[in-house]
Amino acid sequence: MVDDVALVVGLGNSGPKYEGNRHNVGFLVLDVLAARVGGKFKAHKGGAEVVEGRLAGRRVVLAKPRGYMNTSGGPVAGTANFYKVPPASIVVVHDELDLPFGTVRLKLGGGENGHNGLRSTTKSLGTKDYHRVRFGVDRPPGRMDPADYVLRDFSLVERKELAFELDRAADAVEALLELGLEAAQNKFH
Repeated sequence: MVDDVALVVGLGNSGPKYEGNRHNVGFLVLDVLAARVGGKFKAHKGGAEVVEGRLAGRRVVLAKPRGYMNTSGGPVAGTANFYKVPPASIVVVHDELDLPFGTVRLKLGGGENGHNGLRSTTKSLGTKDYHRVRFGVDRPPGRMDPADYVLRDFSLVERKELAFELDRAADAVEALLELGLEAAQNKFH
């Protein structure tokens, strides 16, 4: 990732009802990054709440799409178009059922694995070739529907570790911006 400006997107659902949900971990990581750049999210005509600043020596736009997870793609593409950010300089932070809680994995491209926010983003960008920072939220217990599980708040046990894990995920985003994918993977995997 060597282009001038990077767009870092956190996926989630807008509104206080969803704030502590597992599905909103992308928003939570972006809150950590916004604090690091000393900015507050403001409405943007691209359809997202944005903060502009510098991270890891690069100009960044942090964005939280307004609305719901399954329609994230429009605001992601709108914000990317406004700031003229190519897909290779987009980082999407999202929840991942197939990873244990707090595990962070970075990758470029790949499938959506049933994630509606990624599916919408891929469709709107017209490519799967954007970076992803996957934050593990674990599988639902028993036979619980995964959709119900991700729309629940983190458990009491998870909340005790959550601030540390969010900070680590934010560190992974910064490493990706500064060092590139392979070096960041080597550091966090």
